Amino acid sequence: RRLGGKDFAKRDRSGAERNADMKSLGEYLGGRLIVDTGDITEFSGGGIVNAANSGLLGGGGVDGAIHRAAGPSLLAECKALRAGPLPGGLPAGKAVATGAGRLGVAHVIHTVGPVWKGGGQGEPELLASCYRESLVLPITGVYGYPKHLADQVVFDTISRYVLVNDAPSYIHLVFFSEPDARLFMATSGILGVS
Repeated sequence: RRLGGKDFAKRDRSGAERNADMKSLGEYLGGRLIVDTGDITEFSGGGIVNAANSGLLGGGGVDGAIHRAAGPSLLAECKALRAGPLPGGLPAGKAVATGAGRLGVAHVIHTVGPVWKGGGQGEPELLASCYRESLVLPITGVYGYPKHLADQVVFDTISRYVLVNDAPSYIHLVFFSEPDARLFMATSGILGVS
C-alpha cells in the first residue's frame, strides 16, 4: 500500500502503518507505549507531535521537516492560529492541534518545549506539560534540554497518564535515531523490559 508517496510495509498491532525504514524497538506499559525509530513524517496513525517553535510557522529540525512534508496547508492553518486565538504564538508547555496536510496522519499536535536554563526555571514541569497536553489533544532538539533528563520526565509523564486514561490506546514515541531511542529506554529503566 502506498500512502503519501511512500511504500508502507506493515501495520502494527496499534493499527499504525510504518514504512520499511521504521523500526520498532519494543512495547512497554502493557503494550500501550511503543518505541520506534524512523522518520516521523512517514508515520501513519492518528497524529504526530511536532516539537514546534512558539511562532508555529515552521523552522529547523523536526518542525521544519514536518512543515515541508505536510505542504502549504499546514502553514496556512498555523498562520490562521496566529491571526486568531494565538496572536502572540504558542507558549512553552502548551499544545494545539491542526490538520496534517499531505502527511499520513489526521492531525499534527504542535507543542513548544522549554529552553533549558539549568533545570531550576521550571523546565521539567513545562516539559511534562508538553506531553500531558499532547496526550489530551518529543522535545529536546534545538532547545537544548539534556536528553537523559528529558527521557525520565517523558517516561514518568506517559506512565502516569496511561495508568488513569484509556485513550489514546497506543502511544508511539518515534525517535529519528536508534541511539536516541536506546538512551530513552536505558534512562527510563525500560531497556530490556517488555
